[in-house]
Amino acid sequence: MAEEVIMPKLGASMEKGTILSWFKNEGDPVEKGEPLLEIMTDKINMEVEATSSGILLKRCYGADTEVDVLKPIAYIGEAGAKIPETANEGPKNESTAEITTNSMDEIKEKEGETAIPQVMEPLLSRPRRTPAARKLAAVNGIDLREVKGTGPNQRIQLRDIEVILKNRKKATPLAKEIAKQQEKDLTTITGSGHKGKIQKQDLLVPEQSQEKQYMNYDGLRKIIGDRMTHSAQNVPQVTLHCDIDMTEVVALRKDLLPKIEKRTGFRISYTDIFVKFAAHTLKKHPILNSSFRGGKIELHSAVNIGVAVDVPNGLVVPVVKEADKKTLSELTSETKRLVRAAQANKLSFEQISGGTFSISNLGMFAVDSFNPIINEPESAILGIGRIREQLVQKEGSIQTISQVTFNLTFDHRVIDGAAAARYLTDLKNALENPYELFI
Repeated sequence: MAEEVIMPKLGASMEKGTILSWFKNEGDPVEKGEPLLEIMTDKINMEVEATSSGILLKRCYGADTEVDVLKPIAYIGEAGAKIPETANEGPKNESTAEITTNSMDEIKEKEGETAIPQVMEPLLSRPRRTPAARKLAAVNGIDLREVKGTGPNQRIQLRDIEVILKNRKKATPLAKEIAKQQEKDLTTITGSGHKGKIQKQDLLVPEQSQEKQYMNYDGLRKIIGDRMTHSAQNVPQVTLHCDIDMTEVVALRKDLLPKIEKRTGFRISYTDIFVKFAAHTLKKHPILNSSFRGGKIELHSAVNIGVAVDVPNGLVVPVVKEADKKTLSELTSETKRLVRAAQANKLSFEQISGGTFSISNLGMFAVDSFNPIINEPESAILGIGRIREQLVQKEGSIQTISQVTFNLTFDHRVIDGAAAARYLTDLKNALENPYELFI
């Protein structure tokens, strides 16, 4: 009897997963633990491994297909093993469909009936593409690194290559060289030569005004949008703002910078300091370190701080576990490791799960204040603006201080305004007197 491979359920909130690509074809031998396919969840991309050794008897779904969790997506077993009659035939999406007759004829003609070998490049060093798109691009000399994919996660589809071939225009060698030097797209140039062939003089004509450009709303961008929309529409959110004197924290960081860098090899950032003080203060205000799930308020004993990280195609929130128990040196090393993994798209599910409170620091930009949106099911999120010089009246005189605005958004179903204000006040006092934390 064939054994099922199911769409994994990686968290309480996960309901569906999207198949990005298959590493094995039907009829291929597989070993237990060998990567079988790549899927996209609402948080990360990950590989699904074979649950047993044998032959891949059936792929129930093609690439770019969204499948409910715990539903069979493939069958593995001995050759000739019986597959349940209820096995889904699975929609054959464009990315797994056969290449069109004309395209295949061209490939066979240029390949001499020899299949193009697929180079096993590192996952992060090559563009995502379907096998059909890769073959057609190779035959026609198209560099996939210059192609913008329209599939999930900007994955290059067969139709993307066919559109390029359809729009590809003939040009003289000199025209091509001029276009390359001027970084002009030949598909936007109207040729004046025979059958529209682009010539030198065509590139000397002033460019016409640019048409409107659009980008697809899919992949990670859509996941972020859906989650933020759900949070904004279903959670009664209130944001409190508080100005904090950062003069002592600036001095503390300056003092610790060479010491921590010598010990860890990393430079301590203000985000590392904010995580430390926010986590420490949460222990005094456990209601801020809670989640609202299934009509119940869950108070967490562990303080796990999610840190928002800007990545090329969106935003991810890796989690610093038990942040209140870590030293500043440990926090500096941990946050740097998580940020690098996020930017390289190498975060594991463990590294992005279990958050109890989030921090979004926009201090590197010209932003003073903003209203962050809660990362459900958490009950609060802290938004931080830039550190700026501010004139204030202090001790009977006008002084210049380093000031930052903290913006605390909380779920009013769980947290009252006074409770949020007390947390923000205690956090302000801790940061304005930072050395007391170490006494």
